[in-house]
Amino acid sequence: MSKPVSLVAGNWKMNGQRGSWKEIDSLITKIDKEAPADCEVLICPPLTLMALFAVDASQSKVQIGAQDCHQNNKGAHTGDVSASMIADCGGSHIIVGHSERRADHQETSALVHDKAVSVVENGMKAIICVGETEAERDAGDAVKIVLDQISQSVPSTATSETVIIAYEPVWAIGTGRTPTVADVEEIHTAIRNSLIDRFSSDGAGFSILYGGSVKPSNAKELMGAENVNGALVGGASLKADDFNGIIDAYRP
Repeated sequence: MSKPVSLVAGNWKMNGQRGSWKEIDSLITKIDKEAPADCEVLICPPLTLMALFAVDASQSKVQIGAQDCHQNNKGAHTGDVSASMIADCGGSHIIVGHSERRADHQETSALVHDKAVSVVENGMKAIICVGETEAERDAGDAVKIVLDQISQSVPSTATSETVIIAYEPVWAIGTGRTPTVADVEEIHTAIRNSLIDRFSSDGAGFSILYGGSVKPSNAKELMGAENVNGALVGGASLKADDFNGIIDAYRP
């Protein structure tokens, strides 16, 4: 039985320009000087910056990934970028199924599944996002919604070495609202049990990240919750000092 790898990942969303390399350089300096124990660090900038950042971070302990990809490796898909292209630019991970993609682009769990397959086939790790809306939580359906997304989005070929789960309650993303630790533990434990049911002992080795208004002031408490193996961070990842403050949760 493998132990889940702790990961703190930054999702820059549609933010950042070439001058933002200063934040990456600052983060690299901080991480290489004082790497957190048993914790990996990842930044997923916009695709316009990914290749630049990947070169900058190539000799460091900071990994660079992408925020989305097309499910096909090539073809007549104007404006899209494939997992193979991202791998060619030095990407290590790709986020798929983020709630903003599911809502704004009507992405289904079936599509997320196919994207995850492509990510893994191209030698990278897929970070598969799941999470409920406020209405779904208020209706008492949070666990059901999340487990349905897990069931449909995670490929049957997934392993703890190739797929990471990120639970992000939609109502907490960028709002400043954060679930209680008990709320987070309930969902993460349900996810863990579902992975064990499906993948046997390897299910215990999948990393399950929490995302949704994670910041330096609450990171240690959230990262200490049961079955929480790291964080998927939005706005707080844009500044090296703030992001490093969240990584501090894994430093003694």
